[in-house]
Amino acid sequence: MTPITRLLPSIRRAAALRRAMPCWFSPRWGMPRWGSLIALTVAGSVLAACGQLGVGLGGRPKPINAPSTASAPGGASQPGAASPSGREGQVASAPSADRPPLLPSLEALLGSIPRTEDGQILEPPTVPRARGLRVAVLLPLSGPNQRVGAAMLSAAEMALFDFAGPDFEMLVQDTKGTPEGAAEAARLAVGDGASMIVGPLLASSVRAVADIARAANVPVVAFSSDRTVVGDGVYTMGFFPGDEVRRVMEYAAAKRARRFALLAPSGPYGDAVLSAMQDAAGALGGEVVQAEFYDPQASDFAPSVKHIANYDARRRTLEEQRAILQESGDEVSQLALKRLENLQTIGDPPFDALLVADGGKRLVEVAALLPYYDIDPKRVKILGTGQWDEQDLGAEPALIDGWYAAPDPAVRKAFSDEYAEAFGLRPHRLATLAYDAAALAVVLGKPDQQTASPFNHAILAQPGGFAGRDGIFRFQSDGAAQRGLAVLQVGRRETKVVDPAPKAFPNY
Repeated sequence: MTPITRLLPSIRRAAALRRAMPCWFSPRWGMPRWGSLIALTVAGSVLAACGQLGVGLGGRPKPINAPSTASAPGGASQPGAASPSGREGQVASAPSADRPPLLPSLEALLGSIPRTEDGQILEPPTVPRARGLRVAVLLPLSGPNQRVGAAMLSAAEMALFDFAGPDFEMLVQDTKGTPEGAAEAARLAVGDGASMIVGPLLASSVRAVADIARAANVPVVAFSSDRTVVGDGVYTMGFFPGDEVRRVMEYAAAKRARRFALLAPSGPYGDAVLSAMQDAAGALGGEVVQAEFYDPQASDFAPSVKHIANYDARRRTLEEQRAILQESGDEVSQLALKRLENLQTIGDPPFDALLVADGGKRLVEVAALLPYYDIDPKRVKILGTGQWDEQDLGAEPALIDGWYAAPDPAVRKAFSDEYAEAFGLRPHRLATLAYDAAALAVVLGKPDQQTASPFNHAILAQPGGFAGRDGIFRFQSDGAAQRGLAVLQVGRRETKVVDPAPKAFPNY
């Protein structure tokens, strides 16, 4: 892979052209009907076509080589103009009110065609045609997800500078963050000859694009994490909870966890996590003994945490034990009673590991309730999904030493540093997906692959998969991405890898 530092001058030149030529790059100026063609070469040169296509930087189209309407001084016709009789050298009379103006004769027009010294007609130059493979990138470059789309587009451009040659072209289309915008973007991409569509971002936009792409036999590599959108030529790079759940449960099982419980927000995500847990537990010889869901819009998660902790029953057991000891009154009973003074409950929850499938502020609020309702993180291992993959989780004590599955942070940090050096800011978390998808399109579409259809299912879903900026991945038979993930442990100040990500898929 070419180091990004060698490509920075090219990236900066491309960025300058983006500011200077809004008809290509900037969605604020609107997309021309022919799409926004970005012809990027490894040398970093961009061939601007705005002037040739008659699109001024001011915005309005203008005709190319428009004929002049100015007459010669004194009203005389220009050399080569014809008289009404067709003979040259005579001044044409002004048209009357009831007679249309006379046009130059064909002979005069032929006389104006450039010729060689020996009289041979010089043929006009042919209109340059776009060459090589075209891949469309559909992203929300306007609307509520504009910032995410812009970051992902920058990451895709990084991949082009790293891998693309002069025979690769990227067509950028704005989905406007809506299904209708995505459908129009897909029609433009297909009309411009795209061999593959990268994107869009949201599941609703992927559904809007799917039928248009299938009708044109153009595969789609989207970014959604909704597994229901894949299939029949539609693939997605999104992160699925199944991979994360399976990986962290395998590691917990290796550390002797057998009984698992789930605490998750209600809805499709929570349902998907539970299904993945049940599948993984069956394969590992364990069981999911309890699942508790809470309203993600709620402001108080205590009832759900209290219920999954079996707090009331354990509290009653403690009170009953205290009553028995007090009634006995002997010295041994009094010593035992003293040991129970600082306890809230007796006994452990009915599980070895609790998976809290949430992230952000809700995760911190839920985790803070675990010790309060006597779920001791020292006795019950707290597990998480990829939503835990964020900084400063160690600020909540209940999450310290918890395990979750995610891409290797060292690999992602290397990408983040390269992106920051090129663009001056840290990338959005999803930017790696756009980089990997664009790199995949470039590498599979290179001429040396010697195939007429480089994006067919057999190639995209090859069992060995690919190595990307989030680790190894491959497309499964239904089109959903499967990933090789690391297991990470939350620390007070930083997260560390306790089980590295695999370098290859085990069944390949």
